[in-house]
Formats: sequence, C-alpha cells, structure tokens
Amino acid sequence: MPQNYVFMTDSDSDLPFDIADARGIQVIQMPYAIDGKEYMDDNGRTNDPHAFFQKMRAGSAPNTSLLPTEAYLEIWEPILKEKDILFIAFSSKMSATLNNAREAREILLKKYPERKLLIVDTLLISAPMSLLVIRAHDLYLQGASMEEIEQFVLDRRFHFLTWMTVDDLVYLKRGGRISPTKAFFGSMLDIKPIISMGKNGLMVNVGQVKGRKKALRTIVDNVVENIEHPEDQEIVIMQADVEDEANRVRDALFEHIPGLKSVRVQAIGPVIGAHCGPGTIAICFEGKLNPVEG
Repeated sequence: MPQNYVFMTDSDSDLPFDIADARGIQVIQMPYAIDGKEYMDDNGRTNDPHAFFQKMRAGSAPNTSLLPTEAYLEIWEPILKEKDILFIAFSSKMSATLNNAREAREILLKKYPERKLLIVDTLLISAPMSLLVIRAHDLYLQGASMEEIEQFVLDRRFHFLTWMTVDDLVYLKRGGRISPTKAFFGSMLDIKPIISMGKNGLMVNVGQVKGRKKALRTIVDNVVENIEHPEDQEIVIMQADVEDEANRVRDALFEHIPGLKSVRVQAIGPVIGAHCGPGTIAICFEGKLNPVEG
C-alpha cells in the first residue's frame, strides 16, 4: 500500500544493504575514519569488514564522529518538500548525533510547517535495532501511519535484546569503556566480559567469565533463557572477523532452542566495530522484556 511518508533509518542499525534495497528503506550513512581517511558506513555495499578488522589487528585505531546538522538538512529537505518523514534512529545515549538530527528537524519544520518529521529513538544499536526496524517496516508496508509505527517502536524496543562478548579488552580500553588497569589484568587472566544492551540505551557489562569458550556458552545460555517465539523469528549473530566461530555459535543455538526458525550470521559494521574490535560476537534477537536496567 503506497504511503504518503518516507520510512528511514541510519547505518548504525547494521541493516544489511541488500535487505534495505529489497525493502526500499532509505538509510542515512554514518561517518568513521581509519588511517587518517574518512568513510561513510554503507552497511557492506562497498566497505570490506575483513579488511577493516585486519587493519585493527595490525594496530590501526579507527574513530567515529557525529553526522553534522547540515548533513541531515541536505538529506531531508528534498524529501520534505513532497512527503513527511519517519526516521528510526539509533540510541541517543550512545552519541550526540541525534541532537543534530533534532536540530535539523526544528529548522526544517519552521520552513515547512505543513509537514511532519518524526524522529524515534530506539535506544538500540546494530542488529537489535535492525530487527526492530524490519518489524516496524512490515507495519509500514501494511499501511500503518507514522504515529502507529512510532508507538510500536516505543512499546517494543525493550524486547530486542543482545548478548555479546569481545576477544580483546584493548578496544574497550581505547573507547574508555574500561580502565587501562582493568584491561591489563583482564587480558593477563583471560577474562572475557559479558555485555548487553541496557534499557538505558547504553552497552552494559553484566558479568565476566574466564576464557573464550565459557563466554560464548554464557551468551548462548542467555539467549535460550530470554528468547520468545523462536519459531517465528530470525536470530542475528554479529561477528567481527570471526565467521567460523560465529557459525559454531549458530549451530549451538539450533541445538539448544527447539523449533528455531532461522539464524543469520552477519559482519559487524565499522562504526560499531571501531569500539568493540575484532573477535567480537553478539547474538541479537526478540525476546522477553529486557532484564538489564543499566
């Protein structure tokens, strides 16, 4: 059913470009830089995740930056001349980028007061967000209004969950997520953090275990405990240049979750990957109300 508004999201959703293309979802690309050169994250269309993480393994330290207000104005104004916009955004708690989007919204609505531009904060990032975006876009295709989809996202965002672990604490140290002392002793003792997305819109360290194998078993166990209706959904495993290991995690999910419909293994994008580093594995799914307050 044709709609009188445009459905949009951003690349920090890690929504694969082929899914976005097939659905006709417009995706605003977020910037990152590595080795002194800036790029835009196009969710795998041209970016090579393997090459990116190999550079990190060799010592490159990528960084991310805010998309400026002017970029949102440039993207949105041509659309807003003809149609309203619904923008499903990544967590406002993880970046000030959303402040720039809101500033652009205020500027444009003064110029086009007859239009609507709704910005919805998912309080999510990466695959949990993309799974929610896909569910919301299903409603769009069914003819739901902007306000109905906004309410759906706000009502359901705490049911899209992730459990993850990283392989090397140095990347969390670089991003200021843990102290240098904790990173040093954690690496010495082979301590692996268990991380989840909290309802506060931030990544939260919910525990730690000794050894990689135990960390992967732990995140699988958390999925088993919290998933709902596995027969009706697709789990997404995000991996940072460890596809073989991610495939073994996929096999474990099928083994421990009867009736599981589908598991998709996907590369972590460079914006998220810049902060978690190579070796990261995250399992993302729809489930019970998020137990992690943050």
